[in-house]
Amino acid sequence: MMDHRKMSNRVLLALMGSAILATSAHGGVVVRAPAGAVEGQVSEGVVSFKGLPYAQPPVGDGRWRAPQPIAPWDGVRDASQFGAACIQPISRPGSIYASPLEKIDEDCLFLNIWAPEKAEKAPVIVWIHGGSLVTGAGHEAMYDGNTLASRDAVVVTINYRLGVLGYMAHPELSAENPQNISGNYGLLDQVRALEWVRDNIAAFGGDPENVTIAGESAGALSVMYLMATPKARGLFHKAILQSAYMISTPELRGSTHGELPAEEGGRLLGEKLGRDLAGLRAMDANELTLAAIANAFGPWGAVDGEILTRQLVDTFDRGEQAQVPVLAGYNEGEIRTLRFLAPLPPKSADDYEKAIRARYGDLADEFLRLNPSADMAESVQTSVRDMLYGWTAHRLVKKQTATGQQGFLYYFDHAYPSATAAGLEAFHAAEIPYVFGTFDRTPVMWPRPKVTVAEGRISEALGDYWLSFARSGEPASNNGPQWPAYGTDKSYLLIGDELSVGRDQAPGMYELNEEVVCRRIQQGGIPWNWNVGLWAPEGVNGSCK
Repeated sequence: MMDHRKMSNRVLLALMGSAILATSAHGGVVVRAPAGAVEGQVSEGVVSFKGLPYAQPPVGDGRWRAPQPIAPWDGVRDASQFGAACIQPISRPGSIYASPLEKIDEDCLFLNIWAPEKAEKAPVIVWIHGGSLVTGAGHEAMYDGNTLASRDAVVVTINYRLGVLGYMAHPELSAENPQNISGNYGLLDQVRALEWVRDNIAAFGGDPENVTIAGESAGALSVMYLMATPKARGLFHKAILQSAYMISTPELRGSTHGELPAEEGGRLLGEKLGRDLAGLRAMDANELTLAAIANAFGPWGAVDGEILTRQLVDTFDRGEQAQVPVLAGYNEGEIRTLRFLAPLPPKSADDYEKAIRARYGDLADEFLRLNPSADMAESVQTSVRDMLYGWTAHRLVKKQTATGQQGFLYYFDHAYPSATAAGLEAFHAAEIPYVFGTFDRTPVMWPRPKVTVAEGRISEALGDYWLSFARSGEPASNNGPQWPAYGTDKSYLLIGDELSVGRDQAPGMYELNEEVVCRRIQQGGIPWNWNVGLWAPEGVNGSCK
């Protein structure tokens, strides 16, 4: 915890006034919020407040418990430094996503705010970082909210518990819980952060009745979980999902779709490490995290009937998700930086076609039309991309449209010279610095875009669209075309070298993958994730029509 400053008489008197209290002697801005008084730093008309705790530290007996509200602090809290990131492994060497983190700690439930100096009822964007629910932090440089906030929005980024500390279920943990459930602690952290925003953001100039949750990759998966959980209902009013993946997720105790039950996964981890729950709680957090990874523990949300009531596909099919406008999309080169998700192509086109026909049966012709053997290396990637990200993006806007809400679809197909030179084109997460306006703050190995007029124009337009959507539920920009809702004609925004509007992006792709998922659900015992194409199971028969 950072030291609290003692309040001077001047500040004590000011506490009886408005939310924004005063400019301190050293240039900071002091704000009074229900959580306590806090001093932020001003840069180019934006005030940043870093490292604000939104829950009690989840340490000791708090490990693997729901986050608890934190009592208001005394004095004026110094918000000039970010808090610690949540416990996580060091990123893979050479990864373009590796972003050095100065401090990681189990005491990590912090959020950060960027707000215009004179903000008043500004739209609020709460950003949820990606990283496979294993890595990442809200204060990574690429997520700096200064540029977006300078355009009259309040930007919030959050940390949440990751990996085994954030998502482990266990029979003994369930026995401790009055509802007899466990797991989903990282998701509950996100809910708690949204509760904090609801209760405090007006003091920073944000509108608690106009909150947009946004995220990319695992952050977008988290947005879907938040849309699905009754615990988050009413805490947000719009949702942005960049490269989301609506895969099957474990049930707490059952195994309807072939995943290991979540409780069993936690029990087996303890067995492998020779520890009961008390022993697991006593382990050093870093040691435990690395041991869980070494033993193939996978962090996922668990269907427990309370926090996540059913599989995401079922929730959205039933229209039980949050009834809010959505903006969703995916990138052309999603798998180019995630090659471990796709198999190697076979030796010949004939081998490829035989394998696909054995796995897809009467759907094989359509699969091969979309993923032809003429370019197997490309096809093994696009088939996984489409199942994970393309199908999900289309499904989100279609299902939301069916509830009477507006859905807006985009396809990011913008490659720039350094990405092309690296063979990555429009890779996974490539759109993030365009949205945030952070070309100069990407990770070290990231193929960085050059700041040119053309690149700046695309970045300006994407920032416009995202901010306009957060304000009104409709994306608009003077730097790009009118972006129509998906509607009945399947409209979408194509983000290439130029911005344009199209109809029916990737014809047949959604329908094929929807049929595959439906058949797997009907047959039972089969997950739907990256077991696609050459990795698909054989003999999934029947029809959902």
